[in-house]
Amino acid sequence: MSEWRTFNDREALDQALAAHVISKLEQGTSARGTAYLVVSGGSTPANLFSILADADLEWSRIVVLLADERWVPADHEDSNERLVREKLLTGRATQAQFLSLLPTPDDEVANIAGLSTLLRSLPRFDVVLLGMGEDAHTASLFPCASALKDGLTTAAGALITRPSTAPHQRVSMSRRRLQATANGVIHTVGQNKKTVLQAAIKSGDEMRYPVSAFWGSSGFDCWWAP
Repeated sequence: MSEWRTFNDREALDQALAAHVISKLEQGTSARGTAYLVVSGGSTPANLFSILADADLEWSRIVVLLADERWVPADHEDSNERLVREKLLTGRATQAQFLSLLPTPDDEVANIAGLSTLLRSLPRFDVVLLGMGEDAHTASLFPCASALKDGLTTAAGALITRPSTAPHQRVSMSRRRLQATANGVIHTVGQNKKTVLQAAIKSGDEMRYPVSAFWGSSGFDCWWAP
């Protein structure tokens, strides 16, 4: 079951979460030879990425993926892939394998079909790090998106979403693919997001609060600091 892990400040949170992720990835490489780390974009994980990038891990045996991506070129300022390459896949972590969610960004149908095939071929993830917006979206599962129900129920690994309250069409891993992980984390900071997540937990309405789909029996813990 899900738990809260609360820290006094963001630096303490990032250091503790980095140590947790490192431990789980080491367990994954030891047990299976390859470990899988799913991360999210946004400003919240930037410092965490910098800490992880210097970790003494066998990065050549670690595969990094994004939970979701904006449908923009990889060098666009809003690209999650750009953030990951600039903040995480540096230093020692340059040896990691990165699997892009947009291998064919100009062809929606081919992209989603190919991505879903790829994701189906992958084993259970070792760590999934999710963020959360103040509208309770996580990955690109937005309450305002017409594709939300599909994202919460489909057996496919990925889908296209078009939020009306945020820029850019997006591609997101589905709930089912994200939940196929040994360790799940909802990484949030700030009182506003704590209030939103508490409301989501209390309500349990996944269509209004998509992040609630990852709480409870899903086993995603919330790591939070002011």
